[in-house]
Amino acid sequence: MEIELAPDLLSDLPLSITELILSLLPIRDAVRMSTLSTKWRYRWASLPQLIFDDQCVDPLPDKLVLENRLAKFITHAMLLHNGPIYKFRISTSILQSCPDIDQWLLVLSRNDVRELTLEFGGDGEWFRVPSCLFSYSKLTLLELCRCELDPPPGFRGFSCLRTLTLNQVLVVPESIESLISNCPLLESLTLSYYDGLDLNINAHNLKYICLEGEFKEICLQHTPLLEVVSISLYMNIDEIQEHFEQSSGCKFVKFLGDVPNLEKLIGHVYFTKYLSIGIEQWTPRFTYSHLKIIELYQVSFEDTKELLVVLRLITNSPCLQELHISGSSNANVAQEVSNLDFWETECPSDCKFNRLKIVKMTDMSGVPHEMELIKILLGNSPVLEKLSIAPCIYVSEFKVDMLVELVRFRRASPRAEILFIQE
Repeated sequence: MEIELAPDLLSDLPLSITELILSLLPIRDAVRMSTLSTKWRYRWASLPQLIFDDQCVDPLPDKLVLENRLAKFITHAMLLHNGPIYKFRISTSILQSCPDIDQWLLVLSRNDVRELTLEFGGDGEWFRVPSCLFSYSKLTLLELCRCELDPPPGFRGFSCLRTLTLNQVLVVPESIESLISNCPLLESLTLSYYDGLDLNINAHNLKYICLEGEFKEICLQHTPLLEVVSISLYMNIDEIQEHFEQSSGCKFVKFLGDVPNLEKLIGHVYFTKYLSIGIEQWTPRFTYSHLKIIELYQVSFEDTKELLVVLRLITNSPCLQELHISGSSNANVAQEVSNLDFWETECPSDCKFNRLKIVKMTDMSGVPHEMELIKILLGNSPVLEKLSIAPCIYVSEFKVDMLVELVRFRRASPRAEILFIQE
């Protein structure tokens, strides 16, 4: 009796389907799929993307053995690969300054790589990027973490690069500015963990920028297409005071004075403090007619210069739809502030927030300047839908007073809902 074998559906899958399946798997599993059938054998080797991480090898207590195994796995995978490699990524805390990495990058330089990511963790030496990287003429994405970067003197930039991320990368400031300005198609830029950097960005196609670290100067006056800005500034009290004493000119002008297409602004720690340097010198020259979302964190409501930054931003953004502000006020100091005429003097009497729908206030202490800002927002936002307030966790005695005062405020929008969030 003949036994009729069931059809091998897995082996008969179309090539496009198998390639899709393999592309969604971690590379270690994709390699293992070769054992399913002869038709699947080495099919992973033609995938246009190679993504390696610590999960490619089983964990071992011996770090040196673990490093050797991961290096051999990657080398073996690259030797067996027989097609173009458009995307290459290493994300590992095991490999540090492994000499094999230079060889892998040399091989990739002949493969027209489009996307390259090198992320190294751990406490070892930072990886020094070899010079062959600067010959990647078709690179569209470059992400480096814990690397040393030293562009050669004759380097003329990456002509196709659209996304650049440098996280904890050792590179001289002049090289950063030169690299950015010599990438004419650059649209997204992320710079993280830099100390004392003067940064003058010249990128006429840049649309997104994320900065994180200690920056002495930031100038965005040559970024006309910039749409999204996210910035975190790390400073201690002494550095802030020194910054105020040594700085000249208006930081607001240098940073936001010429970004007419801005759509979203996110300012984290010390951002409004930084912009407040010289703010009294700034006279608005234009409106942010595209700005829809503003998020400002850790605003000191006892500092009227920081409040002026907030006020200038929201009153010069006629299309503002969402506003999120968190406070960092010293409640005892802010309660004693008496110059509430600031709002009558600085806030235009005819100001209207005609498109503002969502307002989120967090870490509020109920101090006078906070309540005045809320009063202005409620009374001048005719389409406001929701205003949520979350008191600071360290404030308890002012919560009832805040609620009583909120109920008394006039609302320009009949649909406005006030949420008082207590965590």
